[in-house]
Amino acid sequence: MNNYDVAIIGSGPGGYVCAIRCAQLGLKTAIIEKYATLGGTCLNVGCIPSKALLDSSHQYHDAVHKFADHGISIGTPKIDFKQMIARKQGVVDQMTKGVDFLMKKNKVDVYLGMGSFLDANTIQIDGEKKETISAKNIVIATGSKPTSFPGMEIDKKRVISSTEALTLTEIPKHLVVIGGGVIGLELGSVYHRLGAEVSVVEYADSVISTMDAGLGKEMGRILKKQGMNLYLGHKVTSVTTNGKVVTVNAEGKKGNIALEADYCLVSVGRRPYTDGLGADKAGVKLDDKGRIETNDHLQTNVPTIYAIGDVVKGAMLAHKAEEEGVMVAEILAGQKPHINYNLIPGVVYTWPEIAGIGQTEEQLKASGIKYKVGQFPFRANGRAVAGMDTDGFVKILADAETDEVIGAHMIGPRVADMISEIAVAMEFRASAEDIARICHAHPTTSEVTKEAALAATGNRALHS
Repeated sequence: MNNYDVAIIGSGPGGYVCAIRCAQLGLKTAIIEKYATLGGTCLNVGCIPSKALLDSSHQYHDAVHKFADHGISIGTPKIDFKQMIARKQGVVDQMTKGVDFLMKKNKVDVYLGMGSFLDANTIQIDGEKKETISAKNIVIATGSKPTSFPGMEIDKKRVISSTEALTLTEIPKHLVVIGGGVIGLELGSVYHRLGAEVSVVEYADSVISTMDAGLGKEMGRILKKQGMNLYLGHKVTSVTTNGKVVTVNAEGKKGNIALEADYCLVSVGRRPYTDGLGADKAGVKLDDKGRIETNDHLQTNVPTIYAIGDVVKGAMLAHKAEEEGVMVAEILAGQKPHINYNLIPGVVYTWPEIAGIGQTEEQLKASGIKYKVGQFPFRANGRAVAGMDTDGFVKILADAETDEVIGAHMIGPRVADMISEIAVAMEFRASAEDIARICHAHPTTSEVTKEAALAATGNRALHS
């Protein structure tokens, strides 16, 4: 039986990054993955393939709707959906092979098979053969799976999860999306751009209801302008299938609806995945939501076992899992790292993109914190106008007394990249005035951030 300093169960962004950092710090490391390829949900059926399809569909949408205005005449573009899916898979394959390379480079031993606890220091791996390994410390990084509610059971054929939505063999004629959160809007956007009618049914009164309310309001307006159907404030009561027809029934404040479609995407959230892990054999406790319980150091009730990523509390984000993976590795090496969870950005890769960090206005109001608001629209930005991407705004929230930036919320072109400036600023506890005084290159969309900061400090935006 092979013995390790650290064994990691799960090879998603949290797991494989943890393995790399452990190896860099001189720890003998093993990683266990139940599927045939490394990378977890993110690389195989999540972040990466969805962004590949989002990019392809964005290119097609621009060809249809914007090229003529740019003076580019190509006739009527046609979709080769088979090639689009093949390109997506090529991106996935390239990324997973990259993780393979990183494991070899860092001398991390890879075991393919289902890993489960025999006890607190021993893991059984059921792969092509049964193996057993032991480790002084074990990190659980098993991630999450799509969930559904009674009445909307996923059959993986017509009623699908995000996993199946990434491997369809045809473009839906009408796609009903249950859930107006990140996954629902991203995948709904893919197929809407490709010509499908898309209807989003959301229980809350806004899309992306967990983010700053201003973002949801603006995105709802934009999606309607793009032609997407939004049924907000509706509770789905049943999803039934008859051959190739899916019927979604929902109750709303102003009446009930019945939508017929050829596909229904259920995107109502994800659940921590601990199936088959045998956590009880190791004595590891789970909370009432099925998450692994951990302390501030991501240590479970069993001192030698840690847990990171979607399987523990907090936002289910790949970059959050990566940071936690690094933190655990460094703790095991005797260091004292720290994660500021308030500074983990959230991003939605629709077009326009959506991004937020820190506190929302709703959270600040609920906490009684006095704050200032600075907001500036993309329609007044030269680069956005030149690129025909003028929807959205940047909003900066600053403490009313100290001017320290305590939140920022954006919707517009490339805000997924722009939010990093705010993350850096908040990490160093910058004020809105600090951001306003920084010279931003012209013409760039980042100037909208500068203008929002100016607006937050004496309402002195220059181009409003």
